[in-house]
Amino acid sequence: MSSDQTAGTDDRTGPAAEPGTGPGIGLDSEFGTEIDCTVNDRRVYATVPDRLNLADFLRDRLGLTGTHLGCEHGVCGACTVLVDGRSVRSCLMLAVQVHGRTVTTVEGLTAGDRNADLCAAMTREHGLQCGFCTPGFLATAAELLQETVGAAGRPMGTLDERVVRECLSGNVCRCTGYTGIVRAVMQTAAMRAAQAEVT
Repeated sequence: MSSDQTAGTDDRTGPAAEPGTGPGIGLDSEFGTEIDCTVNDRRVYATVPDRLNLADFLRDRLGLTGTHLGCEHGVCGACTVLVDGRSVRSCLMLAVQVHGRTVTTVEGLTAGDRNADLCAAMTREHGLQCGFCTPGFLATAAELLQETVGAAGRPMGTLDERVVRECLSGNVCRCTGYTGIVRAVMQTAAMRAAQAEVT
C-alpha cells in the first residue's frame, strides 16, 4: 500500500472507503510495525513507526484530537485514555503496544449516552473551564466509577471524597481548583448507585 492513509473494511477485504469511514480503518506506511487494535469500538489496522507514541497515533493518524498533549512526560494527565478499561498516559505508551488491545478515547467515552450522567455533572458543578484537562479527567473518572460503582450500578467498593481526590490526583487542572470535578464524580456515583437500587 502507499504511504497515503487508506481505509477499508475491518478484514482488509472489499472496496476501499474514504479515510475515516467504513467498519474499520486501515493506515499504512512504508516502514514500521503492523498493529491491529480496536479504538472506540472500531477495528483499526495500521503500520506505525516503532517509536510513535499512542497519543500521536490517535491524534495525527486517526484524527481523535480529544486526547490532549500537555507535558508529554506523563505528569499532567491530559492525554489519559483507557486501554482495556485501564487508564494510561498515551504520551508514554507506544502505538505498537496496543496491538490486539482495546483503546477508548474521550470520543468513545462520550459517544451516545455513555457517561452522559458524568458529563452533565461536570457541567452542572462547573468541573471545567478551559477544557484542556477535561478529556483526561473524564477517562480517569470513568475508570474509577466503573471500578467502584460497576457497570450495572452495583457498589463494588468504597467511594468517598478522599478516594476520588486520590484517584484524580494524577490529573492537573489549572482552572477549577478540583472541587467541582470531585463533586461531579461523587454525584455521578451517588446517582448510579441510587438507580441500581431501584432496578
